[in-house]
Amino acid sequence: MNSIEATVDLFQQQKGIYVILPAYNEEKTLDGVMGELVDLGVNLMVVDDGSTDNTYWVASGFVKRYPSQVSLYRHPINRGLGGALRTGIKAALSHNADIIVTFDADGQHHSPDIIPLCLPLINGEADVVIGKRNFQEMPFRKKFGNVVMNIITLIFYGRDVEDSQSGLRAFNNEAAGLMELHSRDYGISSEIIGEVQRKKLRLVEVPITTIYTDYSLSKGTNTRVGLKILAKLIRNIFK
Repeated sequence: MNSIEATVDLFQQQKGIYVILPAYNEEKTLDGVMGELVDLGVNLMVVDDGSTDNTYWVASGFVKRYPSQVSLYRHPINRGLGGALRTGIKAALSHNADIIVTFDADGQHHSPDIIPLCLPLINGEADVVIGKRNFQEMPFRKKFGNVVMNIITLIFYGRDVEDSQSGLRAFNNEAAGLMELHSRDYGISSEIIGEVQRKKLRLVEVPITTIYTDYSLSKGTNTRVGLKILAKLIRNIFK
């Protein structure tokens, strides 16, 4: 057995891996993303964050087909990425998850990347793992906003990371339970880094593949979002 096969085998032996999938109006991509994650064999928790399209019904179909593997939670109104992640983390902890993974529903992540993402946690080498995107391949309009957010994260939270805004992350049970998260929107990504620093958790970053489409590029952190987060952080300091 080579090293890749051994890594996959080790991953497949883990029964306590829960993937949180926040979804707000993601009917275009949700079926494909959920299908890949189900095939990977993980426990899947979808959080429909007040969607107004068919997101809930797409997810419901998977719950009916895979009732022991897929769970669905629904916010009656949109509570933002932060709210959706908090709901998912709380639910995963209630199931005594060993590892909790956050995964975007817009199709930008390569689902097999979850395996190397979880490996440092399985081996006890880290408490939190962030999937690090290749900034050289990132379109400029996304790269600029993400670089700005890395700088903001360093200034406000005192932790220098290469990809503070990555949506693909993994936590062990203890680290997830220690997280005190309050941000409603994309600011939760920087807030997570702040909690890693404050709780003195072990953090590593591993390279991941990013799938850029016109749809995925319309999501996530850009310059406008970064400036809004910066303004909110400054307001919080003065408060």
